[in-house]
Amino acid sequence: MAQTTESQEPAPVAKSKTGSVIVAELAEDESVEDIEQSEPRKAPSAGSTAEPEPELERPASSRGTDTPDNPAKKVAPNIDLKEVAPPPAPEPQVAAPATPDMVTGEDLTGQSELEPVPEVDPEAPEEAVQEPATSLTLLGNEVLPGTSTRLAWSPGIQIAGLSQPTPVLVVNGANAGPTLCLTGAVHGDELNGIEIIRRTMYDLDPEKLSGRVVGIPIVNLPGFQQASRYLPDRRDLNRHFPGSENGSLADRIAYSLFENIIKHCDMLVDIHTGSLKRTNLPQLRADMNNPAVAEFTRGFDRMAVVHSTGSPGMLRNAAVDAGITTVTLEAGESHRIQEHQIDAGVNSLNSLMEKQGMISRMFVWGDPEPVYYDSAWVRAEYGGILFSSIDLGDRVSKGEILGYVADPITNAQYPIRSSSDGRIIGMAVDQVVMAGFAAYHIGTEAEVPGE
Repeated sequence: MAQTTESQEPAPVAKSKTGSVIVAELAEDESVEDIEQSEPRKAPSAGSTAEPEPELERPASSRGTDTPDNPAKKVAPNIDLKEVAPPPAPEPQVAAPATPDMVTGEDLTGQSELEPVPEVDPEAPEEAVQEPATSLTLLGNEVLPGTSTRLAWSPGIQIAGLSQPTPVLVVNGANAGPTLCLTGAVHGDELNGIEIIRRTMYDLDPEKLSGRVVGIPIVNLPGFQQASRYLPDRRDLNRHFPGSENGSLADRIAYSLFENIIKHCDMLVDIHTGSLKRTNLPQLRADMNNPAVAEFTRGFDRMAVVHSTGSPGMLRNAAVDAGITTVTLEAGESHRIQEHQIDAGVNSLNSLMEKQGMISRMFVWGDPEPVYYDSAWVRAEYGGILFSSIDLGDRVSKGEILGYVADPITNAQYPIRSSSDGRIIGMAVDQVVMAGFAAYHIGTEAEVPGE
């Protein structure tokens, strides 16, 4: 029998012997050299009611609506995203049907068109009535309720004659609900997120959707075209949000994306992979000190959660600061399409939408994954060729051999041992490494004081 989201149990909290929490900061893009100290998980003070801190006022009705400051230029065409479609074009306006006289209920022929009023049983239970959706104004287009379309976003940084807009997929449900944004390939070489967004978006039926889903499969289009992580100015886009209108190239792209798309959303899932020939277990990166974010993570089925407060300039941090509930989803490695990682990502996004009341499906929830409040990288002490003895997701014990580095000239072999009990949530693929190379990322479960 399928379980509903109401029956989902909270992710189990990890245990430690000391009861203290020291959390290593995780660079969102797995740039290991960028690791900094993250704020520990905060515990409720004695006698505190532990009520969530108030969130910024962001009424859903005010986002993505047609206002004098945000006028819609045209009606976006209704496109079946599963089919190959021409570029967006305005739909012809449909004339409103003739309305019978509001007093007599007669049409032009004098014949009554009013339906008889049914008798109401006062003891009958009330049926839940879904609120109809409103149009979404995005990128100068009006996306009507119950439709899906492709729009185009251009940050305006290219040579005019060579400008190439970035596709934006939009599904505006027939019923009212929250607006979820999905971003992929903020780093141009991270392919799994592109496919996760494509499969998720193309599976949505606007007539059965409550709310809106906005997907940008390829944010960093120049990097994607060059199979590069970075922008043409060699900057990391995920260190420049919310951006600046008059700053560097990266600042301007970040500003355009944030102002024109991200700010129209209530929730955001930014999808990444490991970098530098490293792979990540499907996991969420989330600031568990934020009550809204912590609750948000419970909607992702079978997805481990790693506590991370993030670094300045990350899209996740900028969005949370703007009052948008945001997490980062990490899955797999760069430059590759990995079916297992993609399936995990699509499954978790479907569970999230069901949890948020956006879709209604028969969904069987898996066992909750742990929350890892602490993690550490184990580094190679010698150079050579790395050979792993464990797999991504394995549970390991302190002192256990994770792999070894073989010197191809001297034939010496140097084992790499686990620094703690935990689970492999990230690791380097077998490759040539130098001394100091971060090889295995171990998530450790730690007790949070007061919980």
